[in-house]
Amino acid sequence: MTERRDELAANLAVVEERIATACSAAGRKREEVTLIVVTKTYPASDVRILCELGVRHVAENRDQDAAPKAEACADLPLTWHFVGQLQTNKVRSVVGYASVVQSVDRDRLVSGLSKEAVRAGREVGCLIQVALDAEESGRGERGGVGPGGIGELADLVAGAEGLRLDGLMTVAPLTGPYAGRELAAFERLMDLSTAMRRTHPAANMVSAGMSADLEQAVAAGATHVRVGSAVLGVRPRLG
Repeated sequence: MTERRDELAANLAVVEERIATACSAAGRKREEVTLIVVTKTYPASDVRILCELGVRHVAENRDQDAAPKAEACADLPLTWHFVGQLQTNKVRSVVGYASVVQSVDRDRLVSGLSKEAVRAGREVGCLIQVALDAEESGRGERGGVGPGGIGELADLVAGAEGLRLDGLMTVAPLTGPYAGRELAAFERLMDLSTAMRRTHPAANMVSAGMSADLEQAVAAGATHVRVGSAVLGVRPRLG
């Protein structure tokens, strides 16, 4: 376990330096960017080590892995984010541990999250997942709503009991006009965020960038970056 702690500490230090350097290059303060460590496929023991090392935000993308892990780490001062495509039959479980759902992309999911948040007596933060590989009001290959669908969905989340509209999220697209153009994709997300904040000024969270492209996300203005393999390395999948 000591060896694993040393490995994670070294990786985390490298990622922190990358973020700090990117912030400096962009003329931003380091505290403007929150690191979310994506702990999918990694055991609860790693989450505990990360918490000891100062990590406070972790993310998961599969409820079947996340739910038992969150329960095992319930004593830790962590904010759990759900970042994967969310099926409505998993909403009750996810609302039990996730403080933020970053992958809201359809009306039915909003109503399901609202119902379960009220039932659980919780407020759940929501990010609208934007698909930059989709038509204006279409859906992306990896989930998300096209830019033309943001306004209606934002209004729906903002008016839903038990939910809080926090902002926007995207994944750099593999196809379409932004494929291979991560900086341009993230700049487009920032423009969409600016437009949404005209009617929802408090929804200022912008989640973009992963291990390979966090610098471009910071340069564009992202407030949160989601980093997995650069911190945790490559490990076998759970289950």
